[in-house]
Amino acid sequence: MRSTSPATCSRSWSISEDSLRRYVFHASENCIQELLSASDSDRSVESSNVNDGWKILAIDNGMEISKRRSGSLHTFRSRWLLKSVSAQQFITVANAIDAAKQWDPDLVEARYIKDLEENLSIIRLRFGDKSKPLFRNREFIVYERRETMDDGTLVVAVASLPKEIADGLHPKQNNAIRGLLLQSGWVVEKLEDGSCMVTYIVQLDPAGWLPKCFVNRFNTKLVMIIENLKNQVLACSTNGDA
Repeated sequence: MRSTSPATCSRSWSISEDSLRRYVFHASENCIQELLSASDSDRSVESSNVNDGWKILAIDNGMEISKRRSGSLHTFRSRWLLKSVSAQQFITVANAIDAAKQWDPDLVEARYIKDLEENLSIIRLRFGDKSKPLFRNREFIVYERRETMDDGTLVVAVASLPKEIADGLHPKQNNAIRGLLLQSGWVVEKLEDGSCMVTYIVQLDPAGWLPKCFVNRFNTKLVMIIENLKNQVLACSTNGDA
């Protein structure tokens, strides 16, 4: 059973586990709906999404990367078809938090802070002082909720906790900059031939003083690392069939 030491600070909120569970459940409901809406807007990787605000940035090796303005930042979306890989096989690799550094080389630490329910957790993501400049010394305290919809679609919703709650659960380190991961996550749709369609949505504010163009470039690079995950999933699938 994962656990964390209680911590308080002058600008943090003390919150009961039951209240935290209720807050995260409510917040993640909205996140799930946003993810499903973004993934449902156009199932064709080769199509343009002009009508719903998505602008395609690149189509490379069957993977589409697009963006849509969301307030002062952009939301980025990556989609691809994984043939002969089931939705469950993909999620098993994508949710293997201990192995996340294999597909995100800038990630220094990813660990569970608290399990609220079987499918609802609080996680700390940390990027170190040797990461790329836009990642350097950033950390994120996020919830992760995993749901299976009635049609078998798997959804993993991830977003940062409010600063005061995050500080109460895990005080910020002196040299760390706490970024905000806005409504983000995975939608993995089951296909009849045992393949799956994967959609990854991310909207991120790395915080600290960064020009807006750097922040948006940071988002683009973040989505690009999903190519590493795609390759890892395919390699695991091949090894499993061997």
